[in-house]
Amino acid sequence: MKSFIEKSNPCVPSSGYFEYPFNIMVYFGIMVLKCEYAVRGEIASLAQKLQQDLQANPGSHPFEEILYCDIGNPQSLGQQPITFFREVLALCDHPALLNKSETHGLFSADSIERAWQILDQIPGRATGAYSHSQGVKGLRDTVAAGIAARDGFPADPNDIFLTDGASSAVHMIMRLLIRSENDGIFCPVPRYPLYLASIALHGGTLVPYYLDEATGWGLEISELKNQLETTRQKNITVRALVVINPGNPTGQVLAETNQREIVEFCDKEGLVLLADEVYQENIYVSGKQFHSFKKVSCSMGYGDNDLSLVSFQSSKGYYGECGRRCGYMEVTGFGPEVREQIYKLASVNLCANISGQILASLVMSPPKAGDESYESYFAEKNGILQSLARRAKTLEDGLNKLEGATCNKAEGSMYLFPRIRLPNKAIKEAESLKKAPDAYYAARLLNATGIVVVPGSGFGQVPGTWHFRCTILPQEEKIPTVVSRLTEFHQKFMDEFRD
Repeated sequence: MKSFIEKSNPCVPSSGYFEYPFNIMVYFGIMVLKCEYAVRGEIASLAQKLQQDLQANPGSHPFEEILYCDIGNPQSLGQQPITFFREVLALCDHPALLNKSETHGLFSADSIERAWQILDQIPGRATGAYSHSQGVKGLRDTVAAGIAARDGFPADPNDIFLTDGASSAVHMIMRLLIRSENDGIFCPVPRYPLYLASIALHGGTLVPYYLDEATGWGLEISELKNQLETTRQKNITVRALVVINPGNPTGQVLAETNQREIVEFCDKEGLVLLADEVYQENIYVSGKQFHSFKKVSCSMGYGDNDLSLVSFQSSKGYYGECGRRCGYMEVTGFGPEVREQIYKLASVNLCANISGQILASLVMSPPKAGDESYESYFAEKNGILQSLARRAKTLEDGLNKLEGATCNKAEGSMYLFPRIRLPNKAIKEAESLKKAPDAYYAARLLNATGIVVVPGSGFGQVPGTWHFRCTILPQEEKIPTVVSRLTEFHQKFMDEFRD
């Protein structure tokens, strides 16, 4: 690992061009201009405008409500939070409740006990104070124990960095890895827009590898090898490989055999493996199972110094506590010199928010058999996941019935990524308006039906193909409405532009 740190330089080149603040601002301004984030892009802005129109002028559009299928934000669409999580968070934030007799009638006994345990781990029992830059030690202990229980291999609390969501962890690692535009990061196509944005902000180069739509968005090692060879011919040094499992926006779940191939590839090529495992509990297909890359690499005999691996988790998952901004990264296989730099980056942000840190510990250590909350917790969890599976199947079936559309099965996460084959006349119309054809389709869909999706061009796709990302998150009783509105719109759209 020593060679890794010796090769690492600050993100900004040390040349005379950067001697003056104005020139530094120009440099970073260029990086910001290169940054894109489709999930909150043009279509999302249009949806907000239409929402305001409907509130101010009911009946002003051919629909009565906006149906948000664009962003993974479950609680904004009516999903109820997990009771155990919220009880513990409430008690930790207002510990005076713990001393009131009536609290024992309102909160479960294990919520009260857990709150006491957590508060005893926080200096001063102050959830509004700063913590250690990696996070509260006792909470990291809990997260590490949860990882060990999940994987069957030990986890070290010193490898855990509690973060404000997975996004801040990704930015931290990109800042560490990227020295200049000659440094590349392997990313899947389609991919979650965070990675394109983060790589652009830190001045690196995104190196795409294409998932195979025909095989259910499979990851072929031959594709990685071909892209690596092509990239090296351009004098770009590939530093890391991003894998999103379960997939976002594609919803696939990797087979363990495929994961082993990926681990071997990263080891052979000296790449850092960046494992985005945010949706690890969102699995909807029998026969599919989540395996962390930490578990897979350990089962293959890789030790602490054999493979550089960063695993990301966040507050999204099935529980949908997105706004809590909780997450963690587990960092293994790095030498002390590199770990010192990671800690330095974590220290720049002082610490993650304490409520998020608490939630991360709860996610990795839910109620156990014998706890008062055990049955209600698993009833809530299973109810959410079973409903998401039904919603995914209904949407998938509806999308596959659309003329010229195909949609792979949603095996996990919260998304479907259907392909739409648009008539040439529609493509030419979009080009005349200087819009990507799928963005034109998404805007027309929104204006006609109130359904919000994200154009596939914001995630990347094979050139000449068009997609959109659709979440499975609208309330279950509204899913048939989404399907019927989409079906009616799509048929009219195809008839309008039929060649």
